[in-house]
Amino acid sequence: MSTQPSEDIDRPEAEPIAPATGDSFVRGLSEAIGGPLGGHAVRPEARRGRFWTAARIVMALMCMTLAFSWVQKSPCQTGDWQKNIQYTRFCYTDVLALYYAEGLNEGKVPYKDHAVEYPVVTGYFMGALGLPVHAYGVKHPNINQGQWFYNTNAVVLSALAVVTAAVILALRRRRPWDAAIFALSPIIFFTATVNWDFLAIGLAAIGIYLWAKRHPAWAGVFLGLGAAAKLWPLFILGPLLVLALRSRTLDKWLWSFLATAGTWVVVNFPVWYYWHDSWLRFFQLNSERPIDWGTFWYVGRYLDGKWHSGATGDQGPFQWLSNNVPTLNIITYGLFGLACVAIAILALAAPKRPRMAQLAFLVVAAFLIFSKVWSQQYVLWLLPLIVLARPRWGAILAWTVAEFGYFTAFYAELLGAGGKPVIPEGTFVLASTLRLVTVAVLCGLVIREIWRPELDAVRQTYHGEDPDGGVLNRPDAGWVEGFGNAFRRKPKPAAVTDTAEPEPPASAEPALTT
Repeated sequence: MSTQPSEDIDRPEAEPIAPATGDSFVRGLSEAIGGPLGGHAVRPEARRGRFWTAARIVMALMCMTLAFSWVQKSPCQTGDWQKNIQYTRFCYTDVLALYYAEGLNEGKVPYKDHAVEYPVVTGYFMGALGLPVHAYGVKHPNINQGQWFYNTNAVVLSALAVVTAAVILALRRRRPWDAAIFALSPIIFFTATVNWDFLAIGLAAIGIYLWAKRHPAWAGVFLGLGAAAKLWPLFILGPLLVLALRSRTLDKWLWSFLATAGTWVVVNFPVWYYWHDSWLRFFQLNSERPIDWGTFWYVGRYLDGKWHSGATGDQGPFQWLSNNVPTLNIITYGLFGLACVAIAILALAAPKRPRMAQLAFLVVAAFLIFSKVWSQQYVLWLLPLIVLARPRWGAILAWTVAEFGYFTAFYAELLGAGGKPVIPEGTFVLASTLRLVTVAVLCGLVIREIWRPELDAVRQTYHGEDPDGGVLNRPDAGWVEGFGNAFRRKPKPAAVTDTAEPEPPASAEPALTT
């Protein structure tokens, strides 16, 4: 295996890979306009002094998508949500709703005056933007505080989305058009500012970039900040641990782990120490929350209802778990833990060391599949990871269509919660199932490319190396081959027979050889 340093691995050797030549789905679509650019054509990259490079086009597309997202949410910005406009226009956002629900409009300090339901970095962020808006609104009562708060958040969250796109570009300098999958995603258009998830995503993206650039301790700092905003960036440490064991770089992982843990403790300590009950609110809420809409458990409970009434003594397993949340918690954590063990075995047994993004996507996807809560904006967690793990337009577009189907069905359910059903419950369950299936299919495709690395488009571009691996790009430990052989199918030996091959007759002419 090559041991070239990661500082060189992401530098384009010649010209970037174009999607029409590097992706079969885009290549097929390009036939409608004449097919991919020919080998003797004058390529845009050959023009000196060009302004519209691939990276700048992607960043412009990112800004365009975010601008359209802001327009899409504009009917809800005033907070005048009459006649369910937040659902009929698909513009609902927690950012505006929680400005009032968390007491920011009254100048309440998060955690000190009100027990915020989010981890502390998100609470800090809400207070850092909300309290100045409230103070300004007191002096200028003619402004709409909620609208100012939403727009301020939209600007910062959009900037973090741009940072995430820039990180993808920086990690894929030989494949800049991969970032266009992220920049043009309808998922961002509909959910970029539904909640504060881009705060954690942007911090985690910076952490991944720093790891790729061989700064494990600084990577841990940003992963710790991200985990203190939303829990999922913490899951990236698991794949890094398995890959560090395989590549004999456990000392580098340990620096990253200590930095992550230390950062998380430092930012949590003030709230934990001064307002302990408020700090516990996030953990208590998640332990008490019942089965949420659209989850695997929701689908199971619906199917149980087809054969059981749900009354005591006539309950299916999912109905029973719905009424016994502590047991449900144990099962969800247990299934997620088993999935992580299976991913670790896959990572150690694979013929080549998997790429970090591949394992990170599998872990986060497994968490969402088995979780009892899957809020609509959680899809943003998967988007940058699948772009880094498997940048294939076709499969991602199919998943996006399923997510859009769920998104529309979910808002129909919200409208129906008011007492007037909009769609049959079975339609929503079908949309939920399709979303789960498409995420599972993406996992299967990623697993397939881990087991058969010759199918991995990113590996093909980077000559078998991991552009996100950083210190992991080194030869495997000696025990890895033996461990992998225990799981890989060995070729069958040739059959041995006792019958000797007959000699040619004496009159036969000698065979000609070359």
